[in-house]
Amino acid sequence: MKLFYLAFAGVLYIASFAGDAFAQAADHYVTIQLKSGPVVIQLLPDVAPKHVAQIEALVKKGEYDNVAFHRVIPGFMAQTGDVKYGNMEKNFDASQAGTGGSDLPDLPAEFSKTPFVRGTVGMARAQDPNSANSQFFIMFADGSFLNGQYTVVGKVVSGMENVDKIKKGEGQNGEVSNPDRMIKVTLGKK
Repeated sequence: MKLFYLAFAGVLYIASFAGDAFAQAADHYVTIQLKSGPVVIQLLPDVAPKHVAQIEALVKKGEYDNVAFHRVIPGFMAQTGDVKYGNMEKNFDASQAGTGGSDLPDLPAEFSKTPFVRGTVGMARAQDPNSANSQFFIMFADGSFLNGQYTVVGKVVSGMENVDKIKKGEGQNGEVSNPDRMIKVTLGKK
């Protein structure tokens, strides 16, 4: 009888611990307020822990507020997150937007088997795979050619219809004149 009780208590402890780990993973959400409404992104710390930590640090500091969607390619993706040149109320420079990052260090790639599909959030980078910093993109459609080449950091869990309404760019590189912006970015679901 005593042995059964200890085994049962151990199962409860393990179940409780697993519940806490799940609750912690479930707390990694970001809400982006767009002019058309909110977009909720579930960040994936189990897939890209360093990238998620950096995004969350930038959100906490308010770095993403008013940052432009400087590159938007119809049928592909919307890119934002240049906190150095993309803030439309402080330092927006259309000729430089997309070339900057944050004051935090660049990150080593955290490639995974998580595929790029509609709603996937990935980190933008230069040619060096270890150059991601603050910029990210949201996929309008599947993009399997990006699999294993860019770090997946999250997925849109609600508000994809608002992502679809982001002003599209023109030309091959998707540059946007008078771009839409992330009005306010906060941690958690709103």
